[in-house]
Amino acid sequence: MLKAWGLDAPADDVRLCVSELASNALLHGTKRGHGFLVRLDADEDFVRLEVHDSHDRRGGCEPQPAIQHPADTDTTGRGLRIVDILADGWGVEDREPLGKIVWSRFKAGFPGPSNAPGWTPISRRSPPGSPPVSKLLPSSSPTCCPSDRASSAQSPR
Repeated sequence: MLKAWGLDAPADDVRLCVSELASNALLHGTKRGHGFLVRLDADEDFVRLEVHDSHDRRGGCEPQPAIQHPADTDTTGRGLRIVDILADGWGVEDREPLGKIVWSRFKAGFPGPSNAPGWTPISRRSPPGSPPVSKLLPSSSPTCCPSDRASSAQSPR
């Protein structure tokens, strides 16, 4: 997708961060019966990756996304450290009406010299009127809190 947008962004880094953030959303951020959304958008300066999930940070159910410091023998806990190293920035925002967005951004880069005579930047966004590239993925992950289990058992989906 980045090449189709005419970007010279680090595609392998973006791809690895998609994998890490989507895995985190699946394992830690989705309620039973809800999916998560992966969204990629770009402008002249940055490529922005967003992973939207259904766990509300405001409920205090799950620990907030944060860089972990796993032992050498731990098999998990390195995802956000990888994102922190590869991305030019990342963070967490509340999502309305519920859930959160974990985002990362990468310098977009220009495929050629921007000061060349007659050089015109390529549009780096999706065509006008169309949304950024998004993919809604289903989830069958368990919920994290006993209260969620009780409410999902009582409420129809």
